[in-house]
Amino acid sequence: MDDEERMKRLKRECDDWQANVLEPALTRTPERKKEFRTSSCIEVKRLYTPLDLADHDYLDRLGFPGSYPYTRGVRPTMYRSRPWTMRQYAGYGVAEETNRRFHFLLEQGQTGLSVAFDLPTQLGYDADDPMAAGEVGKVGVAIDSLADMETLLLGIPLDRVSVSMTINATAAILLAMYVVVAGRQGVASEQLAGTIQNDILKEYIARGTYIFPPGPSMRLVTDTVAYCAAHLPRWNAISVSGYHIREAGSTAVQEVAFTLADGIAYVEAAITAGLDVDRVASQISFFFNAHNDLLEEVAKFRAARRLWARMMRRRLGARDPRSWMMRFHAQTSGVSLTAQQAENNVVRVALQALAAVLGGVQSLHTDSRDEALGLPTEDAARLALRTQQIIAYESGVTNTIDPLGGSYYLEALTDRIEREATAYIERIDAMGGMLRAIEVGFIQREIQEAAYREQLATEERQRIVVGVNDYTTAEPVHIPVFAVDPKVEMEQRAKLDRLRRSRDNSSVERVLHAVDKAARGSDNLLPVLIEAVEAYATIGEICGALRCVFGEHRESVAL
Repeated sequence: MDDEERMKRLKRECDDWQANVLEPALTRTPERKKEFRTSSCIEVKRLYTPLDLADHDYLDRLGFPGSYPYTRGVRPTMYRSRPWTMRQYAGYGVAEETNRRFHFLLEQGQTGLSVAFDLPTQLGYDADDPMAAGEVGKVGVAIDSLADMETLLLGIPLDRVSVSMTINATAAILLAMYVVVAGRQGVASEQLAGTIQNDILKEYIARGTYIFPPGPSMRLVTDTVAYCAAHLPRWNAISVSGYHIREAGSTAVQEVAFTLADGIAYVEAAITAGLDVDRVASQISFFFNAHNDLLEEVAKFRAARRLWARMMRRRLGARDPRSWMMRFHAQTSGVSLTAQQAENNVVRVALQALAAVLGGVQSLHTDSRDEALGLPTEDAARLALRTQQIIAYESGVTNTIDPLGGSYYLEALTDRIEREATAYIERIDAMGGMLRAIEVGFIQREIQEAAYREQLATEERQRIVVGVNDYTTAEPVHIPVFAVDPKVEMEQRAKLDRLRRSRDNSSVERVLHAVDKAARGSDNLLPVLIEAVEAYATIGEICGALRCVFGEHRESVAL
């Protein structure tokens, strides 16, 4: 029997099942709602069969792990060789406190570090700047100078532990500090493995920690990419982030589309700057959200990987198969966590982490149960790490590659997400590219509208959030909450005062003049930024010199 005849027979049998089995069952027991949809409003059919994949070419759509189009994973053996990197995000207070937390996490079995920086560091202000008042060390660690970075990384074997730094507007400066600290530890740049987020476009879209206008910001990004291509071959110079786009309220489809559109913009900017696409592609990674709709999330990761491979190969002209691979880090969804019945967050995080693993993640952070209330306590952070370890070593899902691959529903959903994300990217292209789409507010409006629909669905109880709009209790929360000592700001300011009195301030003045001069020219800025941090110029002083040349970005309201 040939394939066409098999499909005809299946269609007849399916029709017979609907008439003689399904319809009587529905008469006796109606379904609980009229329609079922994913979080991206994709309608979910009652049943999926080979009829939904009638034109599905296995080699074109799936292929094999470690081979184009990488739908089934970027490594030939995936987790059968080793699990993903378990990289818990951490940072608070002054550098000494965060350094202690790093050592604690490594002792608990964490295999990579991920640094959270406070808002003044992200926005280029020193701790003693009036703009930093009340924010020092609150949502991350305060890093004002090379001295703080030296303390932060004290005792961390940088030749063996990969470090990810979630920093964007000031990414080039923090990378310069990291390179100098590593050199003073005797670790050559060529040995360093890690990631700098360095994704400024998503700051204009969803998060807001930008400093400079888009043009100068993109120059800093491409200068960092070029420097890493020449000096840090094992380093990811950009981690293109869909995470914050999703946290701002986007759907899974929008997360894929807008993240990949950002990635295209970065690769095209690097090519325009004279860099070879195959030289830089291997140093671009991605950062996605792992949300609640488990199967949609698995499909999302697979669709994103396949779509990126196709775009790198066909659109951007990459020839090296390694350039087609999408390597990604995932973090479970902070916005999905609830202060009400906060213990439920342990279950949410476990499901989200499982989705990331089933989707083929390379590196993973699991949120802590208490993050809707405050920064994680040590106990909560350990439990979040244990969640990853249980999935890796007890669940059995790492025993085979892409264990859900071939599911009729999953493959149909993967195809659907790829199609809808492609349609978004085509709309962005028609506007003139991602920068233009951001400038006219298209991306921001799409996210705002999706967030509004989601909030309305929650308020009208079309979407159930356990413990929030259903299955509620009046019991008070009994979860310990971590608090940053208010004395942190005074302590950090005192450290800055001592630094400014002990350093060679004439050298600082000289290097800041060099930063100003370099910013007015066209040479790569990384070498002069490294000189500046070596002289113990502060992040606020360096950004001040750049502000004088580049100016500051002012957000326009998306209507």
